[in-house]
Order: sequence, then structure tokens, then C-alpha cells
Amino acid sequence: MGNTVAREDFEWVYTDQPHADRRKEILAKHPEIKALMKPDYNLIWVVVLMVLAQLTAFYLVKDLDWKWVIFWAYVFGSCISHSMTLAIHEISHNSAFGNNKAMWNRWFGIFANLPIGLPYSISFKRYHMDHHRYLGGDGIDVDIPTNFEGWFFCTRFRKFIWIVLQPFFYAIRPLCINPKPISRLEIINLLAQLSFDIVIYYLWGVKSIFYMLAGSVLGLGLHPISGHFIAEHYMFLKGHETYSYYGPLNLLTFNVGYHNEHHDFPNIPGKSLPLVKKIAAEYYDNLPQYNSWIKVLYDFVMDDTISPYSRMKRQLKGEVKQD
Repeated sequence: MGNTVAREDFEWVYTDQPHADRRKEILAKHPEIKALMKPDYNLIWVVVLMVLAQLTAFYLVKDLDWKWVIFWAYVFGSCISHSMTLAIHEISHNSAFGNNKAMWNRWFGIFANLPIGLPYSISFKRYHMDHHRYLGGDGIDVDIPTNFEGWFFCTRFRKFIWIVLQPFFYAIRPLCINPKPISRLEIINLLAQLSFDIVIYYLWGVKSIFYMLAGSVLGLGLHPISGHFIAEHYMFLKGHETYSYYGPLNLLTFNVGYHNEHHDFPNIPGKSLPLVKKIAAEYYDNLPQYNSWIKVLYDFVMDDTISPYSRMKRQLKGEVKQD
């Protein structure tokens, strides 16, 4: 149970990330994919329905016994909250209203953020664009764990705890790796979220607030959907940096499992990523892939050669442009 993993540092690479080159190849061979580069207006209605579903849940749990509040926070609220973070991921790529209405997407992201309980949308957008431009970039890509995480969470038990605490590391890591000045929109996101939380507390009390916050923390920690955090870029096979997942949980996560396809074409909404895979099957079918996020979590904990260090990392060269 206490075995220490062998890896003691990240896998440093000195090549460019593969996604830009593959995108050029695929577009040269399959120019029809360009037709998929358009907003997904259905995303707007899905997000509105998800917000309404959580508002309904806030009302329904307000008088339940605490054991049932906790039960429903994990069984239902966690799924909606995690799914909403991935809706915000879609919105960060301007998938709701298109690139020509970028601010509409930012305001809609703040709206989608409300039932999560903690301000998230605007900051996520700023850092996520860095993740796409500079995948694995040292000091830039905050999806890469810190050296402390790699050093400390090096046994099976500690890796399990690391998975449970993932939402806290994702919140704290940007402040350690790549702190940015607070923007006006982040302040608006914070004030809108605090106002919403106060209204929910005033209307329905502490159980509704607990359900909201507990669902968000539980959903981003030890939860089947959280397998995507590890499945996307942790190097289970040496030399492979990004992995796709083609299992049923894509239905709840806006196809975020199609992760090679997403990094190749970040301006194509998740709804259309299965079409990308179908059109350019010769590029994707033979890449390493997963069909179970639960198995990814299990393998991460139990495989003594895998740890938070199991990531490719790059020393960036030239000018770095950040949001």
C-alpha cells in the first residue's frame, strides 16, 4: 500500500506539441472539417436547463435530513456541477455564441457558473487558453502539477488523497505556477457569485448552500467523471501526451473525452468532435484511447510507475503571449 513510485521528475520534451501539425495535415486531407467550426447554439438551452435543474434541487433539499442532503449532493448535484464546469469549458472556447460575440460568451459563462457556488468561469478561460497554446509549458500551463505534488503524492494512499483533493489543487495551483493580475471580469464573476449564494441562503437556508458547494467539491474529486482530469494528459504510455476517451460519460461532459480531437480543433464544439473522429478516422483510431474513466482512476492509484509527475513538460522558447 505504501509503495513509492519510481518517477522523480516530469518527462521533459524538446519538441513542439503534436496538435498543430496534425491539424494542418487533417485539414489538407479533409477540408470539409472546416464546416464544423461554428457555434453550438443548443449549448445555450442545455446550460439554461441545467441551471434550472440545480435551482429546483436547491429548493427540494432545503428541508431534507442531512444524510439525504449529502446523498443527493454526491449522486445528483456532483454530476450536474461537474457537467457545468465542462459546459463552461465549451463556453470558454466561444462555442455558445461564436467568436464574433466573445463577450456574450463571457457573460454566459458567469451565468453558467452560478449553480457551482464558487467563482470559476472567467479565471478558467484565462488559464485554459494558455493550456491550448502552450501545452505542457513550464511555468505557463497550470494543468501541470507542481513539483510538490509530484514529490509528495508518490504512494498509492497519497495518490488516492490527491484525487480526492483535486478541486483544491486546481484552485491553488495557478497562484503557485502562474499568478495573473485580477481582471475586471473576474471581479464581476466574484460579485455575481457571492450575490447568488447570498440569495440562495436567504431563500432556502444552509442545506441548499451545503448541497451546492458539496456537490461541486465532490464532483471534481473522487467521482467517475473526474477520471477525465487524469485521462486527458497523464502519460500512461511513454511518448503519448494526449489521450481520448470514447465511453458513455461523454454524454454528460460535452464530449470532453474526445481530447485529441479537441486539442487538434479547439474551435469545434464538443457536439461535433465525434464527426471529426469519423471523418479523420485514420488519424485517431490507432492512437491510445480509454473506454472507462473509473479504470483510469484505479490504474493511476495502483500503478506504481504513475504519479502526478507522469506529464510531459516543455521549456518554452520565444515570446509567450498570455490572456
